[in-house]
Amino acid sequence: MSDRASFAAAVTGGTLGGWVVGRGRNVLLLHGGPGFQYEYMEAVADELEDGYRVASFQQRGLAPSTLEGPFTISQAINDVAAVLDALEWRRALLVGHSWGGHLAFRVAAAHPERLLGFLAIDPLGIVGDGGSSAFEAELYARTPKEGRARLDELREQEKTAEPTPEEKDEFQAIIWPAYFADPESVMPRPPTQIAEEAFKGLIAEVEEGTEEVAAALGGGEVPYGVLAGAASPFPWGQAARASVELSPTAFLKVVPNAGHFVWYEAPGSVRAALDHLSHGSQRPERVSV
Repeated sequence: MSDRASFAAAVTGGTLGGWVVGRGRNVLLLHGGPGFQYEYMEAVADELEDGYRVASFQQRGLAPSTLEGPFTISQAINDVAAVLDALEWRRALLVGHSWGGHLAFRVAAAHPERLLGFLAIDPLGIVGDGGSSAFEAELYARTPKEGRARLDELREQEKTAEPTPEEKDEFQAIIWPAYFADPESVMPRPPTQIAEEAFKGLIAEVEEGTEEVAAALGGGEVPYGVLAGAASPFPWGQAARASVELSPTAFLKVVPNAGHFVWYEAPGSVRAALDHLSHGSQRPERVSV
């Protein structure tokens, strides 16, 4: 990645830290989790920085951002707006992955005037539970038998005692290959520190207010696309397709032989989808597989 310029955005409880790189149309990355470390999306910035000005920031809960709440969806939306203000970007494209894709739907409904459009990568959808229950079941089903037995042990222990950091890391290591189309060829696992208070607070609200968000997106004011991995544990036929069908101008692109981290198994796919959104036809294809 090219040299990056740091920035800090003033928000309730402190600041949000991030960086910006590249030249071109403004793009703000929204990482997943919620509550995960933002570094894992650096490869997406590498893919986009030639032709776009790309910014990324750590959502509240982990350094270099404030560790303080409130950990609510309304605050998360306000935080995105504050980052755009700190960057002095009147409007921008959003690229959100997983939970970050869900957050992009929310920001588009709340602040359509701030967005040129958004791309949700294998997102937690905005219809129903967004596919979260099916996602969890599929991760478990994809885990080898011996791994599932250990997961069961860890889940049972969690009922009576807080898991240790080592147990949490073990849990993530067991399920990690299940995110990919080829469990024998996976990208190195990124840092696994999780802001648990942020995770619990935001996940508790993901089904709230979705009908209002869906109605706002239905007007087609903000163009958007969903990029899904055909072999992702997320049910793209449910979560992604239903979220796209809300808007007459949205599009869905399903990438063969790719899982949840689409850019790793299909390099260039994020760039192609964002170019399509940013510079493509006024009436994009509804679905391409």
